[in-house]
Amino acid sequence: MNNDLNQDSGRVRDRPRNRDLVVGLDAGGTRTRAVLASAVDGRVLGQGSAGPGNALTVPVPLLTDHLAEAIAQAVPEPDRARVVAVAGGFAGAAETAPDEPGRLNALAALTAALRRLGIEADSVGVSSDIEAAFASARGTPADGLALVAGTGVVAMRIRDRRCEVTVGGDGWLLGDDGGGFWIGRSAVRAALRMADGRGGPTTLADAVGRALGLPAEALPYAEGRRPGDTNSPGGPGRPDGEVGPDSAGHPASAGGSVGADASATTPTPARERTFARERHPAEPEWSRERRAAYRMHLLPAVMAEPPIHLARLAPLVAEAARHEDAVARAILDEAADHLLEPLRALESRQGERIVATGGLLGPEGPLTALLSERLKGLGLTLDWVADGCRGAVALARLGHGRSTPSTPAT
Repeated sequence: MNNDLNQDSGRVRDRPRNRDLVVGLDAGGTRTRAVLASAVDGRVLGQGSAGPGNALTVPVPLLTDHLAEAIAQAVPEPDRARVVAVAGGFAGAAETAPDEPGRLNALAALTAALRRLGIEADSVGVSSDIEAAFASARGTPADGLALVAGTGVVAMRIRDRRCEVTVGGDGWLLGDDGGGFWIGRSAVRAALRMADGRGGPTTLADAVGRALGLPAEALPYAEGRRPGDTNSPGGPGRPDGEVGPDSAGHPASAGGSVGADASATTPTPARERTFARERHPAEPEWSRERRAAYRMHLLPAVMAEPPIHLARLAPLVAEAARHEDAVARAILDEAADHLLEPLRALESRQGERIVATGGLLGPEGPLTALLSERLKGLGLTLDWVADGCRGAVALARLGHGRSTPSTPAT
C-alpha cells in the first residue's frame, strides 16, 4: 500500500484548498483498486487493492467486502469525512439502462462499503470499467472509441463519457476473436495440426507440450536439439542461419512482444509463401508413434482445465513469433485483423480517438505494432492506458462539479 496521507496526514489538512478528497475505483475481474486523490488537482494521495470486482460474477456481499478493503487501505480513517465524491468503474456494469443488473449490484455494494467505512460522499457514481479506462486517457476525453484486448475483446463508442454502442465482448465460446483466449487456443490447434500432419512445423508444438506438462519423450524435439537452442545451425527456430529483424538491434520486450521491424511488413500472398518456407523451424524427426502419444497426452491436459485457461498460452505465441516462427506470426497477424472488426463495426472515422487497454495492446503487447500499422492506413492511432483508476478519479472530480479535470498526477 502506498499512502501519502498515512505518512503525513496533517500536511494536507493544513491547506484549506486541499481539504476535499475523491476516491476512484477500478474494479476488474481479478482485483479491485482504489485511489485517493485531491479533488482540486487530482494528485494521488493513497492507494489500496483487494479481490475481484466484477459486478456480475462476484456476489454483492463479497463485492462489498472487496470494495471496503480497498477503500480502507487507500483512505486513512481520520480523512474519511473529507471524501466528497466516489466513482467506480466496474467490470460487468454499465449505464445502458437504469435497471441493468451489473450496475445495480455495483451501486448496492459500493453504497454498503462506504456506509461501513463512515464515508458520506455527496456524489457516488458507477460506470463500466471500460468507460473508466476511456476517461483515463490524456485530457479525460468525452467522446471516441474504446478497445479492450486482453483475455477477451470488446469495443465501445463513448459519447459524453458514457457507452453509446458496444461491439463484441461475447465471451470465449461465442466471440472474443483476436483476444488472449483465441490466441492460446490457436496455439493448441497449431500444435495438434502439426502432430497429425495437417499443419506445418512450428515451435508451438514443443512450447505448448512443455507448458501443459507432457512427457518429454512425446515432444517433437525430444530426441534432438530444441528450437531455440543457440547451438542449432540457424539459431532460434531458424534452420538457415539468417538473422531476423528482431536480432538486428530491435529486440522485442521481455514480455514477448513483437518488435516494430518484425511487425511492420505484412507479406503479400507471393511473399507469404517464401516467408513461410524461410521462417518455419526445421521439421523434427518425430515418429508416427510419438505424434500419436503427443495427441493422446495433449487433449486430456487441455480438457482437464477450464477452457478460459487457454489464454495463459498466448505469451508462447508472442515468444515464438519473436523468433520468426511463421505459424505463430500468422496467428498474431490474424488476431490483429480480428481487432479491426469491432472498430469497423463502430464506423470509426479518420482522426477519431481510440483509447486501448488490455495486455495485448500495451507498450509490450504482442499486437500493438501489428494493429497500429493497420490503423495507420485508416488515419487512426491508439492511445493506450493501463487501467481505469486515473479515469475513475477524473469522473469522481467531475461528479463533484468540477470542470473537465486536468490529468491527475501519479
